[in-house]
Amino acid sequence: MDESKIRSRQTDVLMKAVLCLKDENAAYSFFEDLCTIPEIRSMSQRLEVAVLLRKKATYQEIVRQTGASTATISRVNRCLMYGLDGYNHVLEALENDGVI
Repeated sequence: MDESKIRSRQTDVLMKAVLCLKDENAAYSFFEDLCTIPEIRSMSQRLEVAVLLRKKATYQEIVRQTGASTATISRVNRCLMYGLDGYNHVLEALENDGVI
């Protein structure tokens, strides 16, 4: 695995906290306490952009469906293509579970 640019003791604890969430309700409670509503919506939007990019949607279609800026779409696309495969790993798991 490539070395993360954000890894620290604090982020290690955060990632372990996310991994210990047992269900969707626990995740909602944790993220609503941890993040602002705009932060949660922004992360959700980026994940939706990643889903649409994997489905080969155009930037214009993605803007129309999600309201994301082309800068956000470009950033997500760059992560899908050249990132650490975080999006790809999660999207494959969600596809396998029939969530997306």
